[in-house]
Amino acid sequence: MRILKTPEEIEAFFRILRDRASGVSQAIEQRVRKILDDVMKHGDRAVLKYTKAFDFTGTNRLTISPREISQQADRADEKVIKALKISSKRIKAFHERQREKSWSFSQEGAFLGQIIRPIERVGVYIPGGKASYPSSVLMNVIPAQVAGVKEIALCVPAPKGEMNPYVMAAIQLLGVKEVYRIGGAQAIGAMAYGTKTIRKVDKIVGPGNIYVATAKKMVFGAVDIDMIAGPSEILIIADNSANPVFAAADLLSQAEHDELASSILITDSLKFAAAVQKEMVKQLARLKREEIARKSIETYGAIMITRDLQEAAEIANRIAPEHLEIMIKKPKRILPLIQNAGAIFLGEWTPEALGDYAAGPNHTLPTGGTARFSSPLGVYDFIKRSSILSFSKKGFITLAEAVKTIADAEGLEAHGNTIRLRQKYK
Repeated sequence: MRILKTPEEIEAFFRILRDRASGVSQAIEQRVRKILDDVMKHGDRAVLKYTKAFDFTGTNRLTISPREISQQADRADEKVIKALKISSKRIKAFHERQREKSWSFSQEGAFLGQIIRPIERVGVYIPGGKASYPSSVLMNVIPAQVAGVKEIALCVPAPKGEMNPYVMAAIQLLGVKEVYRIGGAQAIGAMAYGTKTIRKVDKIVGPGNIYVATAKKMVFGAVDIDMIAGPSEILIIADNSANPVFAAADLLSQAEHDELASSILITDSLKFAAAVQKEMVKQLARLKREEIARKSIETYGAIMITRDLQEAAEIANRIAPEHLEIMIKKPKRILPLIQNAGAIFLGEWTPEALGDYAAGPNHTLPTGGTARFSSPLGVYDFIKRSSILSFSKKGFITLAEAVKTIADAEGLEAHGNTIRLRQKYK
């Protein structure tokens, strides 16, 4: 893992990160557009065609019945099911605090307010390619349930016809009944446009590979989406009081996701940097996903040396990482300096993995620097807000001249006429 000591070296690495997030190739966009158009025109037939081609399955059924879910869930280790139950309770407790309430107030002859309602129908995508993620089921479904979403349709691929028992256990635990054995861009298209089997949803959430992310971007407008999720990221700010074994382990926890993952350490201690570098070599050699993690840290991994922790915070804000760990003596001391991060983990006993699985906050986080303007998935992603306006005649008169003046200034005569005509009625 490279050590960057000068501003010039750090700037050069920023260019590497920018290239990493530079966008999707035209070839991928064309392939995804073709799939989406095919699904829009031919519905179930197209979905089945791509499912058989990409997942190497001969199924002619898109749905996974509650009975199949139960049968597969029965194969799951009871220890894992117990862990999923612990996690689900904590996730629910955290997200229940995000509930929003309708509100209203009266002012000068006017009744104004906002009504909070859940989105009626949501589609959830759960990855099932390189690995299966029961935690993603919990993180994406529970906030929707807390928000009060009535209908949740879940798509999860079944490569070679096989369903992951842990994913099925998570689905059963949450009581999701509408589940489909499809993945990829075709699943996004089916949820966005609707088919004979799969009714159109109002919003699609959930992570996926580059084809899924591209498809979500393309269907936005036909439906809402949560975010365009990119490769995983972790950034650690540490001083010489931190444990290099912990720091190395946490950096590798993201590097093992895929070759495009980014793992960065920022420290004001060259001695600590060298210790982490040495420890990563030892730990990397023991990983089952060593090849993936090695490519990740060689290409998108770095240790940056800064003058002090304030400079470290400034660099972190530029990167706006998905996961930010702060491993210093008093981590809350620099928390006010942090402006951009998906999730912030304070102290060396708060590894990112806690947030991935069981702490409670959502693990669906903004990536690729989008933490500058977006937030973790939450209950607020599954609600919609309607404004309420009700004016008495007295309240109307109070604002009439101001509204008419602005309408005329904008050259919108008909807008102004809605005021002028009412003013004639005494």
